[in-house]
Amino acid sequence: MDIEGRQIGPVVSEPQFNKIQYMIKRGIDEGARLITGGLDRPGGLIRGHFVRPTIFADVTPDMTIWTEETFEPVLCISPFGSEEEAIALANDTPYGLTNDVQTSDKSRARRVARRLRSAMVETNGQFGGAGSPFGGMTQSGNGHEGGVWALEEVLEVKAVSDWG
Repeated sequence: MDIEGRQIGPVVSEPQFNKIQYMIKRGIDEGARLITGGLDRPGGLIRGHFVRPTIFADVTPDMTIWTEETFEPVLCISPFGSEEEAIALANDTPYGLTNDVQTSDKSRARRVARRLRSAMVETNGQFGGAGSPFGGMTQSGNGHEGGVWALEEVLEVKAVSDWG
């Protein structure tokens, strides 16, 4: 499998590019199995903050790429034996931006989504759509963009007694 990375843009800055390269190196050094991608820029690019889309398998909760939120085009895959274990693994983080539930069973998707500690849960790779809130919880932040939630971020509430 070869992913060239031309379908995505660059990361925001050189420091972020360097952080992502560091995280990919840590994943390799800590024993995660590199499926595709890896260090350096996608093929043919010699400048810019482009990162090769990278997939690691056999990632464990003691690995740096499991525990750090770095906003990169890097996917970490970990095996699990049950729905309970999958939920526990997904919630084993101080962060809570997004999760994705992959299943053809709608009741399972909803059951799992309710138990995941993240501000967004996608089902089978589909985002909630126009007007859906975008944001995090816990150490991923608590602000949101999109819909009424974005408006609430900039409003001030006032309570006045004996009005009327």
